[in-house]
Amino acid sequence: MEEVSIISLLTPSSAQRGLADRACARRVAMGLTQKTLALRSGVTLATLRRFERTGEVSLKYLARLAHALSHLDEFDQLFKPAPAGSLAELESRVARSERKRGSR
Repeated sequence: MEEVSIISLLTPSSAQRGLADRACARRVAMGLTQKTLALRSGVTLATLRRFERTGEVSLKYLARLAHALSHLDEFDQLFKPAPAGSLAELESRVARSERKRGSR
């Protein structure tokens, strides 16, 4: 089946910036200081400040921050396939997932 390309105006940089802005807003809405969130998440204060300022952070620390901000479950939604559009597509996915590796 041919994959459909979707044009998006979102860039990796703008996605990072938006994520950092939303995390900061969530922290403020929860009444947490940067220091408190850093302690709760196990992320250094300098790393948290850099993230909120630039959007730059490792996946490991982003997951820790998401957990401390009660949003870790949303990571489970990343890269999930779209719902199957037909029974044939669903069967095709199942057939692909049943492929076995060769023996070593």
